[in-house]
Amino acid sequence: MQRSLGLVQLDEIYLTHFHADHTLGLPGLLKTYDLTDREPPLTVYGPRGLHDLFAVMKPLIGRLCFEVELIELEPGQAVPHEGYAIQPFEAAHSVRANGYALVEEPRPGRFDVEAAKRLGVPEGPAFAALQRGEAVEGSDGTVNPDDVVGPSRPGRTVAITGDTSPSPATVAAAADAELLIHDASFSEEEVQRAAETGHSTVGQAAAVAQEAHVKMLALVHISSRYHVGKVLEEAEGVYEATVAPKDFDVIEIPFPERGYPELVPNGARERAEPNSNG
Repeated sequence: MQRSLGLVQLDEIYLTHFHADHTLGLPGLLKTYDLTDREPPLTVYGPRGLHDLFAVMKPLIGRLCFEVELIELEPGQAVPHEGYAIQPFEAAHSVRANGYALVEEPRPGRFDVEAAKRLGVPEGPAFAALQRGEAVEGSDGTVNPDDVVGPSRPGRTVAITGDTSPSPATVAAAADAELLIHDASFSEEEVQRAAETGHSTVGQAAAVAQEAHVKMLALVHISSRYHVGKVLEEAEGVYEATVAPKDFDVIEIPFPERGYPELVPNGARERAEPNSNG
């Protein structure tokens, strides 16, 4: 059976920094959107200098049939969304750079249906009101949300560093995160080169994950001159819950009370919808 991975129509793009290996794909993506007659606007976020980058790229991009909004973000300047926020933090690279943490809002506590029934609360709108935090009348008087709703439950956090040396800002942004996606450009034998270029060694990335108490570390930006298996062994010696995702791999992240993140090899391909020739 053939399966297809079509072009994803993004609403937002977050650039960590403006080195060529992190930006040169952007003109092609925008022109491809243009050729598919895209209509919805697109927002591109990045550190200070984003407008200058697009001024340089303008001859490559040309005129587009959809609006592109550019927003420069300083560390700590969160971008709110429904139920979560994107929080930029300062990466320690050779140029100005942002990392980003996706932080979900806390979720309401579990609603105890049986407790509500015992207190004489009728099912339906009254149940919904209690879950919204409103008091309602039961058979023996007022029932408050605290009577039937447990403590709030934490959301999930995913942090991505982009290119960076190990830094306290990353540890703070990724504290207790479900997943930290961290630069691991060099092996430990090239620690000096990593420092000179604003990158991290595999061991340094693992040490950041350990200090931040993350549930899973995903190593990225690994040089092609290294064998990935050896890189993983090196990292696992410091932090066991480490993976090195490949193209089309998926990391499933359940809510904290439901378990730990899990790497699904080739998951994106396996879950793609069959095309018309399937």
